[in-house]
Amino acid sequence: MQNYSPHTQTPQSTDAPSPLSEPIPDLSNLELSPNAHKTLWLAAIVAAICGGLYGYDTGIVSGALLLITRDFHLSSFYQEMVASAILAGAVMGSFITGWMSERFGRRNSVMIVTAVFVLGAMACAMAPDVYALIAARVFLGLAVGGSTQVVPMYISELAPAKKRGHMVTMFNIAIGVGIFAANVIGFAARDAWGWRPMVAIAAIPALVVFISMFFLPKSPRWAAENESLDSAIEQLRRIRTTRREIRKEIKRIQITANEDAHPDDIGWRGLMQPWVRPALVAALGVAFFTQAGGLEMMIYYAPTFLSDAGFGNSAALLASIGISIVYLVMTVLGSNIVDRIGRRRLVLVMGPGSVLSLIGLGIMFLVHPDKGSIGSWMIIIFMLLFMVFNAGGIQVVGWLLGAEMFPLSMRGNATSLHSAMLWGSDLLVTSTALTLVSTITLGGTMWFYAGVNLASVLFIYFFVPETRGASLEDIEDALREGRFRPTRECAAIVEEEED
Repeated sequence: MQNYSPHTQTPQSTDAPSPLSEPIPDLSNLELSPNAHKTLWLAAIVAAICGGLYGYDTGIVSGALLLITRDFHLSSFYQEMVASAILAGAVMGSFITGWMSERFGRRNSVMIVTAVFVLGAMACAMAPDVYALIAARVFLGLAVGGSTQVVPMYISELAPAKKRGHMVTMFNIAIGVGIFAANVIGFAARDAWGWRPMVAIAAIPALVVFISMFFLPKSPRWAAENESLDSAIEQLRRIRTTRREIRKEIKRIQITANEDAHPDDIGWRGLMQPWVRPALVAALGVAFFTQAGGLEMMIYYAPTFLSDAGFGNSAALLASIGISIVYLVMTVLGSNIVDRIGRRRLVLVMGPGSVLSLIGLGIMFLVHPDKGSIGSWMIIIFMLLFMVFNAGGIQVVGWLLGAEMFPLSMRGNATSLHSAMLWGSDLLVTSTALTLVSTITLGGTMWFYAGVNLASVLFIYFFVPETRGASLEDIEDALREGRFRPTRECAAIVEEEED
């Protein structure tokens, strides 16, 4: 048996077989990193900060929009344009980064995305008029959409199966931190700073992530497919604690990837294969309902809605802070239980609460209670209850499912499509929210979104299986064997293995 050094690469000629057809090296002398556990979590945390940038850059408009409207004398149409411009860029960024993540790798794509975050934040802060601001927010949106495509995928390909749900949903937690920071700054610094510094400050954490990524591992699965098994082993050596784990993981990556060797199973063509369709329907459907359920509408327009309901600007912004705190707390709780409870069951338990809270909110807006009355405080309570159930349910799994459901040979394309669906539905909601309110009233709008949330529960029940505890390769096997389907008992598609 040959000794293995992770720093030696298997020579390949131009007509050599694919890296995934190489024999698995002997790992008996492989030196494991003493900091593997810490490196794994550090990589997940640093990458997840991109979620915080997304949360901040989309959430800061909630407080800044009042100031921007005053400075640029914006009509409701231009308010919608400023708020939704970042989403138009996000749809484009999702597809661009999908190509980059396959061509240049997940880690390098995260670095490119963070560089765009830095430039986009500065461009927004220096915009001389509303047209330049809209253009800058479209550019910033490229990073927002790109981060939601590549970061969950990068983390899911680093994480072991039993920790994947918790680690990927750290991206959601970071979104909550970013939204909370945006609302705090929007309330506390709006008079002292003005909106330009509020926007520009996002460049600082983006720069930190950009520098940090130089020192973090590549995706082992991308390295196996595009470089060599030696390179994949080197990445796993930095983030796994036993040689047995590495050997088992490399073997599964190799077997599954060789099954994908047929040209019809690669890229966009692969997504059209009948055996992939159940994952495509499930992931894209959940992506649509994650954003179309009205949560982003609450984040962007809560101060506007509350001002229309008779609350003062300060009270409306304080309520937004409360909403962001609830979002953060619930995503933290959801992240910690999603691997135990399961993705499917979590949404089925929490979803009906979203429906009922929006029905109650619609009633309160229809009644239009007097300022300071019990009814006016019920508006706040129902808003917070909606955040509890929506943020603790479908928001936890929306990003996760797109990162784990698709085979390696088409994962980059699939996650870009998943991300584009997320942002496309978000764009639809954000760009029509104020128009919908003016057409069917604020109460009617809440009832409309109650119906959307009810549809999301039904969709999960009929189309989304449980992936708890399954490795990425297990999920692909279930697709190929026709076992990728939901059960009434919310049973996982594979039985969890003993350690």
